[in-house]
Formats: sequence, structure tokens, C-alpha cells
Amino acid sequence: MTLATQILPLLEKINGCTILAVGDVMLDRFVYGSVDRISPEAPIPVLSVKRQIISPGGVGNVAANLCGLGCNVRLVSITGADTAAATLQDALAGLGNLDATLITDASRPTIQKDRFISGAQQMLRVDDESIAPLSTKLEDELIAACVKASKGCKAVLISDYGKGVVTAKLVRALVDTGLPVYIDPKGFDYSKYKGATLVTPNRKELGDATHMATASDDDVIAAAQKLMKDCGIKSVLATRSADGMTIVGHGEPTHLRTQAREVFDVSGAGDTVIATVAAAHASGGDMVSAAALSNIAAGIVVEKVGTAAIRADDIVRFLNDNTHQIDWLTQPHGRTIAPVLSWIEAAEQMDRWRARGAKVGFTNGCFDLIHQGHVTMLDRCRAKCDKLVLGLNCDTSVSRLKGPTRPVNGEQARARVIAALGSVDAVILFGADMEEGDTPLNLIKHLKPDMIFKGADYTASTVVGAEFVQSYGGQVVLIPLEEGFSTTNTIKKLGAA
Repeated sequence: MTLATQILPLLEKINGCTILAVGDVMLDRFVYGSVDRISPEAPIPVLSVKRQIISPGGVGNVAANLCGLGCNVRLVSITGADTAAATLQDALAGLGNLDATLITDASRPTIQKDRFISGAQQMLRVDDESIAPLSTKLEDELIAACVKASKGCKAVLISDYGKGVVTAKLVRALVDTGLPVYIDPKGFDYSKYKGATLVTPNRKELGDATHMATASDDDVIAAAQKLMKDCGIKSVLATRSADGMTIVGHGEPTHLRTQAREVFDVSGAGDTVIATVAAAHASGGDMVSAAALSNIAAGIVVEKVGTAAIRADDIVRFLNDNTHQIDWLTQPHGRTIAPVLSWIEAAEQMDRWRARGAKVGFTNGCFDLIHQGHVTMLDRCRAKCDKLVLGLNCDTSVSRLKGPTRPVNGEQARARVIAALGSVDAVILFGADMEEGDTPLNLIKHLKPDMIFKGADYTASTVVGAEFVQSYGGQVVLIPLEEGFSTTNTIKKLGAA
């Protein structure tokens, strides 16, 4: 039995599972730029900002992971009465299948973490937060909201970042609902987690909580068993970085090894672990299989940039891909075929490329019948950037633009042919509906490429997306065309023949 046949049925069971997520919610902001000089005011680098990404953090990122796995999520937490709270609400609303109850505490700010990044190097993190205990009144209001939201859920997931939201009283109330409770812990005193179905400390946290060594497999098992005995916790999933994970409390202790990864950012990897293992176990999977699935999920997200959430499609692709390479699929004959990515996957891939210092270019078209003119133009585009992303009009879009007899070849066939060209590093379909549009403008706004390419029969001012790309310092490059080639002329020749 392959890994895919073991895990895929469990992944399917997760879809539609309703889970309550409780804990410290945050607003994560990643500010990307370049450093070209030192400030004249002080011996510090000056970051020239190019772009920023805003996403839910803390239990918000746990919720994003659950949504990505196909769960229906109810989120309960505390925010301040400030603009960050409104921004966070918008970010959470973008997750889709999530119902958020955010209680306002005017005495504290909404937790915000700003990370400033040049290339692949994080230069500075700025935290705006309060870790003051909740008032008794606010704690009771929070507990009442959590218990109400737990009705109809299969499980409760608690994400404790030590910012004051997760109290022993809150944990007790949630354990008393009778639902399985999974906790990503914080601090040294795990007695407040008594009754938890599972806790997921990392190696250091496990050592700190038990005052025991955690270097070897046996060390981790002994420390986990002590934690369970002393604190009344049913099971422990210890995450151990490059050494994988160890699950204790369900049959014989099991060690799950990890595979070597190209790690870009470990931000939020723990959120992915707790979300995946909780969703999988609550959906009927045994704890070892659930932990194995979370091990795969965590390995995928560390290859992403920023606080990234897992998606079911990421795991399916990993399981079905023998090489599990994110950038490309290596074929047996040694050639490389570019992936056909969703809009979200493409943006994440471009973030990874840029984290390595690559300049990413974009071009687009229908590419109905590939001819020499297409191949030459794409070669010329690729020569001017490090990675080339191609936006491909889907079938309905081509029909709207070219008429009911087009396209000659369907979108999957066109995408496959384009992906096989060595000049293209990723293909994204667009134009499925009028919201996406028949032009690539919305896709360009989503991807924010460093460069956009168009044929020299255009002018820079008439290229779709030019003004937007130039607004953040991007380039518009016009590519000389190969004379005498067009899809329309090719079709006419075929008709004449």
C-alpha cells in the first residue's frame, strides 16, 4: 500500500468537518524590499519597500490551515478596538468557510507582528501586543462565546501563544464540552491543559515543561510520558524539526521522520501541524495516521514564504508526485515540465523564487496553435528574466475573444504544450468568468510580477497592467516579434489544405 492510498482517504474525510478554533489571534504583516544603502542617520540598512503581504496569524493562521484542508471553521478570539482589528476581519473574511467571533477589548491592541525582509533575510520583527490577563468579565464572555460556538463541532482546537486569551478556566470549559480538545501549548505549566486529547510541543517546549532532556528518541518518549502523567494529558505529539515527530499515548510510541527540505520560512509551521492532526483525528483517522499527515503538511509549508497555510491540493500533489518537487516535475527522460498552477499557488511560487533573489517575468496569450513565433517570443522573454510565468486564456475566454469556432485545442492541451517549453516556468489559466476577465489585469494584480512582456506591436502605454506594474517599480518590456507567423494564418493554411 502506497503512502497516497493510506493518506488520501483520510484527507477526503476531513472535507466538511466542523472545528472550533480558539486562542490568540494576530495580524501578520510581511514587508518585502531591497537594501541598497546605509542610513545617514544611523548605521542601519535602509529598506526600500516593494510589496507587503497581510494575513491572519496565531489562531487565525490555524483557522486558515483548517479552511485550506476543507474544514468548516468557527473562530473565537479577542482583538483590540483599532484599525488592525478591521484589517484582520477583512483578512479572515477572505478565507471563505469561516465564521469568526472576535470580542473587542478596548484596553489592549490587536496583536500585530510586522516582519521586514530583504531578499531571503528577515531583518527585523516588530510586535505590537499586550500579554495582560483578561478581566474576569471578559474571560466569562469569551468562555460563553466558545461554548456556544462548540455546538455541532467535531473538535476544539486551542492555539496558545501566551498572550492572555488561553486560561485554565477556558481550557476546562472546553474540555467539559465532551469534544476532543487539541492544544498547541505555550509556557512551562501544562497543568492548565488537563484533559486535553493531544498537545503538540516542540522539542524545546517539551524540555522546558518537563525539565528533561529531549535529544534522542528515548529522551522524547520519557519526557512525553512524564508530561502526560503529571498533567493529565492523553497524548503528546512532539515536533522535532529535522528529526521529524514523535507520537506518544496511542499504542507504541511512533517516530515519524521528515525528509530533507529547502526551508524558506518556518513561520506558522506549528499552526499547520496542530490544524492538520486535529482535523484528521477528529474526522476518524487514527492518531498515527493523523500525525503522519501533519508531518507531510508541515514539510510543505516550510517551503513557502511567510505565514503560509496548507491546502488539501498541496498534499494531494505531494502524494501523487514521486519527486514532490514544487518548482517542476522531472520526467524520466530528463526533461522538465512546468506546473499548471492556481492563482494562489502561483503567487506562493513566485514568493519562493523571489526569496532566492530571482526576477519573475509574466506574459500572456491564447496560444491556440503553437508556432515558431510563439516559441521565439517566449525564448526572448525568458532571456530577460530568471523565471517566466505565463497566463493562458481558458476556453471560454478564447471563445469570447476569437469566436465560437475557437479554440482549436482545449485549455488543458494548450497548457500541457506550453508547460513543455523550456522557456516557461509556470502556467496559470485565467478568464474562466467575467470576474477574472478576458485580459490578464486581475491576474497581474494578484501576482505582482517584476516584469511584464508583450510583443513589440504594442506600445508600453497600451500593454494591459503596465500602469499597475510600473506603480511599484516593475518593468514593461516589449519583445520583437518573429515575422510571418500567426495562429489565424496557420488556421487559414490548414483550411486551404
